[in-house]
Amino acid sequence: MPLGSDMLDYGNTKKSVLIKEFYDDFLSNLAKSWTPSPVWDMLPLELKPGIISMLAGKPNPVTFPFTSVSLGVRPPDASPGDGKSLDITLSDEELASGLQYNLTIGMPALVDLITNLVKHVHCASDHEGWRVSLGPGSQDLLYKALFALLSPGDTVLTESPTYPGVTPIFQILNCQIIEVSSDPDGIMPGSFENLLGNWPCDKQKPKLLYTIPVYHIIFTLILLADPFVILKFGSNPTGITTTEKRRVEILRLARKHNFIILEDDPYFHLYFGSEMRPASYFALERTIGGDIGRVLRLDSFSKVLSAGFRFGWVTGPAPLVDAIDLHSSSSTVQASSIVQMLVYKVLSTWGLSGFLTHATRVAEFYRARRDLFEQALRRHMRGLAEWTTPEAGMFYWVKLLLPPSSCSGRQNINGERQGNVEEGDAVPIIRTKAIEKGVLVLPGAYALVDHRSSPFVRISFSLISESDMDEGLKRLASVLREEWAAAKIHGSEK
Repeated sequence: MPLGSDMLDYGNTKKSVLIKEFYDDFLSNLAKSWTPSPVWDMLPLELKPGIISMLAGKPNPVTFPFTSVSLGVRPPDASPGDGKSLDITLSDEELASGLQYNLTIGMPALVDLITNLVKHVHCASDHEGWRVSLGPGSQDLLYKALFALLSPGDTVLTESPTYPGVTPIFQILNCQIIEVSSDPDGIMPGSFENLLGNWPCDKQKPKLLYTIPVYHIIFTLILLADPFVILKFGSNPTGITTTEKRRVEILRLARKHNFIILEDDPYFHLYFGSEMRPASYFALERTIGGDIGRVLRLDSFSKVLSAGFRFGWVTGPAPLVDAIDLHSSSSTVQASSIVQMLVYKVLSTWGLSGFLTHATRVAEFYRARRDLFEQALRRHMRGLAEWTTPEAGMFYWVKLLLPPSSCSGRQNINGERQGNVEEGDAVPIIRTKAIEKGVLVLPGAYALVDHRSSPFVRISFSLISESDMDEGLKRLASVLREEWAAAKIHGSEK
């Protein structure tokens, strides 16, 4: 048990909640320098009964032009596209609140709803030192979390491949990125243990692991043809969902080697695997005994309510969430009030069980699309590619079977020229010949932190029609056949 922990007794299992001072060594130098905005720091005092507030420069809502907001919302037990609808109308008080400034942590009633969702889904309890804060999308919260935890020069651990949207943040922070090996079950604990156990004595150990338990990355594929059709393609990127056993082993390594796990899980509710969904790191930390407070978790409603809402939340140890809120109070200030009110009205109308039913329906929708895309892959890409069938989300991670390339002529992110590429490099093929054929996918190299050569691509099945699945893959297959034909001709000329 870390020094200075508060003991809790949960039946026969002893657990310890890490105290506030424990996180001093994990917060970045920048986070330690942040101070609260005086106005936003005092704003919660307006909630005190009987208070007459003349604090903030809030516009008078009678001057706003909006007089009413009504929504048609599908019942939670309805399937996508069946036309059923519930009518939801904001009251005058709710509309006024939705058009006004709100607290940085979020609208209190919505914070309570999401806190209860976290308790239900992740087996969390009160008095465990955690809380929830709302933000304008999980990407924004990811940015702020990394700034709260990493100082320039710090080492960060991440899976390989990883989410391309996180790599630029690491670069802004001038972090040293160490890739942790993964296999079909997720991060490989043995390899990870060996890495940490043999860490140089004169070098500070990493204090953060960035992980995506269900790896997902969004990318837009465009079918460039006449007529012009837009496809959504991508990968997860690997199709891997980290097993529960592996997650427990990684948690134990976090305790042994003293690092924080940043669990980025925006696709949590889109799991459709045949086995029971693995528990989150945040949940498992509460079930295996020992100290609690090494997991900072990011969630999003983008995939199940609306991507355009730009609404997410962070859950984790209060000192770390406090640091993120300090950043927000002097930048974005808060998530959109009207978005928060709309989310609140939908969730409060549905109830907790209703939301979970809706999320299950959405996951079933994507499972059906996954199955259609799998069939299309087998029709067009058999013998030309290899892939893992995903258990969640919207994406496939596909290895193109490319002819060897003596030199791709491409530089990686460090400016180094690519040498012999035995398995080929998808980047030049996708960015030239695939575009000429009218199909574009994200090369897998962009999911590697140094953008080195990779034969992988990510392909999404979220939005395209069944006929466009066939046409897009047919065009990609044509590119691969032409690559092999050209390689044979080139080889015969030598």
